[in-house]
Amino acid sequence: MRLRILATSDLHMHLLPYDYLAGRPSDHMGLARTASLILEKRAEVPACLLLDNGDFLQGGPMGEVVARRSCTGHDHPAIAAMNALAYDAAALGNHDFNFGLTFLRRSVARARFPVLAANLSMRQGKGFAPHALLQRQLTDAEGRVHPLRIGVVGFLPPQTEEWDNDLRPVMRSTDIIDSARQVVPRLKALGADVIIALAHSGIGPAEARPRMEHAATALAALPGIDVVIAGHTHEVFPAPHWQGRPEVDPARGTLAGKPAVMPGFGGSHLGMIDLDFRIAPTGAPQIAGFRVACLPVAPGTPSSRLVTRPVEGAHRATLRQLGTRIGRSASPLSSHFAVIGHDDGLRLVNLAQRWHVRRRLEGTAFEHLPVLSATAPYRAGGRGGAHHYTHVAPGRLNLRHIADLYSFPNRVTAIRLSGAQLRDWLERSASMFNRVDPGARDVPLQNPDFPIYNFDVIDGVTWRIDLSQPARFHPDGRLADAGARRIRDLRWQSGPVGDDDAFILATNSYRLAGCGLFSPLVSENEVVLARDALTQDVLRRYIRQRRRISLPLRSSWRFLAQPESSVLFHTAPDASRRHLPEAYRLEPLGQTPDGFQLMRYFL
Repeated sequence: MRLRILATSDLHMHLLPYDYLAGRPSDHMGLARTASLILEKRAEVPACLLLDNGDFLQGGPMGEVVARRSCTGHDHPAIAAMNALAYDAAALGNHDFNFGLTFLRRSVARARFPVLAANLSMRQGKGFAPHALLQRQLTDAEGRVHPLRIGVVGFLPPQTEEWDNDLRPVMRSTDIIDSARQVVPRLKALGADVIIALAHSGIGPAEARPRMEHAATALAALPGIDVVIAGHTHEVFPAPHWQGRPEVDPARGTLAGKPAVMPGFGGSHLGMIDLDFRIAPTGAPQIAGFRVACLPVAPGTPSSRLVTRPVEGAHRATLRQLGTRIGRSASPLSSHFAVIGHDDGLRLVNLAQRWHVRRRLEGTAFEHLPVLSATAPYRAGGRGGAHHYTHVAPGRLNLRHIADLYSFPNRVTAIRLSGAQLRDWLERSASMFNRVDPGARDVPLQNPDFPIYNFDVIDGVTWRIDLSQPARFHPDGRLADAGARRIRDLRWQSGPVGDDDAFILATNSYRLAGCGLFSPLVSENEVVLARDALTQDVLRRYIRQRRRISLPLRSSWRFLAQPESSVLFHTAPDASRRHLPEAYRLEPLGQTPDGFQLMRYFL
């Protein structure tokens, strides 16, 4: 007797196979394509569940357009599509709260499936269900029917309330493992034969730690949890690169011995877990075996009308909005070479943030301090894949290009910090790179455990990065080597930056959260501008005021020269070095199996 579990995660409003940022159809994303695979796999078995693991309301220009229009009187297009596909349950992810609690409640109110968050409590107003008990019928070889009661419980990162300060007064997100220890016995008492954890959480250490963000492995180790659906980090599991991690078995598809799956990002994959059951001596169904697969949605997979039909109106509205003209650019704005120090799109965002903060601080006690600006290359490959890059051609700039340059609903903020703290901020960013010994050849440039959205580049100062030194920080921000220093020649204007020098740093509201890579620096500093205008709106106003953007060919940072050394990095398949200064010595090495262009860079 078999139960099939199908799972999606981190859809991020990629409902249609259309790349709004590039302005063309895409064969790499979209729930509409995933839906065809869902219908195929659901039809193969008599008993099936379809689940989603969160982050379905935010992401991409359609998410922004729908949120600003507030969907008054209409189903949210993501909810309408999920209703049409007959989802059985969904967990909330941290990004589902980005547009506020009122918007979230209104959007999911029309869901014809339970929306779950077990480790979330509300300080005021109605909350969300912690779990659901679903029913299926299993038929044995003799034709006898056995009821199966399936407990489904949802978890989101405990940092959710910290990542968006507007949420702190109204809700509290708690530790995943502690919450699971409370809710699993309750589901057992309700008669659950099997318990599925929808964990909007990455695959992390096997041992539980307080308020851990990536808790999927530790969660699987708990008694009573039978299946884990992981997510949040946009990765794929099972996959070969997970080999060698404690309690993680990519060959069997297990975490702590339990079947588990993580189905990518934007509808790129469909998680599938088949559970085989036998009847125990007690008469209850009991798991006797399992098979786990993370199925890629193949190129050419057709879209299902079940999704395209309810999304058509929002799609047309999004295209109209993104076509609004705001200015022109004299040069391309590309993130293809962000990891080696050249990203004009990132520089433009930093210039806009500095402009805005200077204006907001006029007439205050801080107006005399130098204003710097930090932002990260949010679309520069990595877990988003080979097509997850910004590239805006010279010419007309529309609103879709703003969304391409800055894709999150963050707000501009600013803090006061010292020269020593500024140096540590850059050391945290520089920890993204692997160590390269003098004379070493073809060393992978990036640590794959360090997400590129934590690689802040600061405009207004210049510096060099010495890759021959070890990283000062771990990917999660913990100090790795107190004696390690990679930042060299940190300068503001014409002179070196001193430890006691004072600056204003423009950044975003996410960086002000009391957790994450830069939280120790933020917690020590005076906030001079808290949660101001949306970064996208600031960027739009900056471009409109100037009308024509022309950025000189320069970079804030470079690697310290290491003769006879070379590194390898990935970039977009269509990356061209013709807009790089001649000093960059690059050699293309062909495409990787997952579609990236592999580059050799001579240090």
